Amino acid sequence: MTNTAALPPEIARRRTFAIISHPDAGKTTLTEKFLLFGGAIQMAGQVRAKGEARRTRSDFMKLEQERGISVSASAMSFEYKEFRYNLVDTPGHSDFSEDTYRTLTAVDAAIMVIDGAKGVESQTRKLFEVCRLRDLPILTFCNKMDRESRDTFEIIDEIQENLAIDVAPASWPIGMGREFLGCYDLLHDRLELMDRADRNRVAETVKISGLDDPKLAEHVPAAQLAKLREELEMARELLPAFDRQAFLEGHLTPIWFGSAINSFGVKELMDGIGEFGPEPQVQNAAERAVSPDEKAVTGFVFKVQANMDPKHRDRVAFVRLVSGHFTRGMKLTHVRTKKPMAVSNPVLFLAADRELAEEAWAGDIMGIPNHGQLRIGDALTEGEVLRFTGIPSFAPELLQSVRSTDPMKGKHLEKALMQFAEEGAAKVFKPAIGSGFVVGVVGALQFDVLASRIEIEYGIPVRFEPSQFTSARWVQGDKAAIEKMVNVNKQHIAHDHDGDIVFLTRLQWDIDRVVRDYPGIVLSATKEMMV
Repeated sequence: MTNTAALPPEIARRRTFAIISHPDAGKTTLTEKFLLFGGAIQMAGQVRAKGEARRTRSDFMKLEQERGISVSASAMSFEYKEFRYNLVDTPGHSDFSEDTYRTLTAVDAAIMVIDGAKGVESQTRKLFEVCRLRDLPILTFCNKMDRESRDTFEIIDEIQENLAIDVAPASWPIGMGREFLGCYDLLHDRLELMDRADRNRVAETVKISGLDDPKLAEHVPAAQLAKLREELEMARELLPAFDRQAFLEGHLTPIWFGSAINSFGVKELMDGIGEFGPEPQVQNAAERAVSPDEKAVTGFVFKVQANMDPKHRDRVAFVRLVSGHFTRGMKLTHVRTKKPMAVSNPVLFLAADRELAEEAWAGDIMGIPNHGQLRIGDALTEGEVLRFTGIPSFAPELLQSVRSTDPMKGKHLEKALMQFAEEGAAKVFKPAIGSGFVVGVVGALQFDVLASRIEIEYGIPVRFEPSQFTSARWVQGDKAAIEKMVNVNKQHIAHDHDGDIVFLTRLQWDIDRVVRDYPGIVLSATKEMMV
């Protein structure tokens, strides 16, 4: 390994990771099982189970519970063996990909969930690219092996070809679909057997010494055993062995096979994160790199969730602690406003419950309730001016104008929209000419979510209408050139919730024209959320 000094034990036992996948690959189910094994919940709820008792614990929005999908990233902490896991669940639906991109800036590793029958799907590929940009180590879990799935070699080939990463099998499935018995654990020479009777029970393990152990024949039928031995011999010839260094550098991914809904293979995956996963990593700021073992506390906001508790209009800023040992009541400097902020009621999340955090260490993710002071990208430090980099904001791909159907509630609507803009749920633009607002999102489903949330949380019925504009670009560059351009193109100009100038366009031609006529100006499709 490297010659850097060891981290303090409390920090070294932290594992902060996200789960990424295509919708329906079983990500939320896997999250539930993690919480079940970590002792955070007593009974895992199936996503589409009947009745309130078995609602999934990590989906708290009304819309998520109705549609059975996750639309907001939620964070959860739990203990398992000697490790402290901080798990960030992300929306798999591509309409919410921006939330996911931002979440990946706050974790040290990712678990990629793949459906055994479908292999690598489009959304997985997109998210994987983001992990690549950040060199995140990736662990792969091939789910739904208890259903008819594809040949094991075929799945591994597809991952290697599509994602250009080496795959090292950590376990190997025995049979599939109805014939699926369990897995052979290659890293520890164990046989893992699946119990189909009780979904909330952990699979039993048989310790064996190598593939020639006669104990194998007691548990695995002869034909399947012969096939297992043959496949493993091929796998050892053709596939690389697991190498932790290559994994930490992001060149190799270990793959586990299992069935999350039957609680099978999940424990091995959790052991794998603990044993091989990265400790809290150094984070880059514009000024310098910040190491987790520094004494001073630093952290950044990667997500803001408004109205987690609709009765209290609260807003919780999710903060990734980058360094130091935080204790409740500490005064931290809010770098953007340069004001001190006493953090007196920080929370840690355990599934849908939260508890006051008396302390937190580098690598932890804690929530800070606030009334709109904290925004995505904000840094909190003990006085040092730091701006953490790499938290992107993307230009929206769909624009619609929004109106309240109750004319008396115009002012309230403005407040609601600003809240959502600061949460990062949508971009809100105030055109320079005319009244009303233009709302921009990445995917069409977000309009439904916004309309439903504005009505439920603020009691304002709204209508989204097609807008004449199709895209938005942030205007950067020479001040005089910007002023000149703004005066000539008033009908295209708007401001976002930070007050930055935005150029709303109808056609690509509009963008080309501005770039041609005003050489001192750059129209950008992304904005770094740095303060």
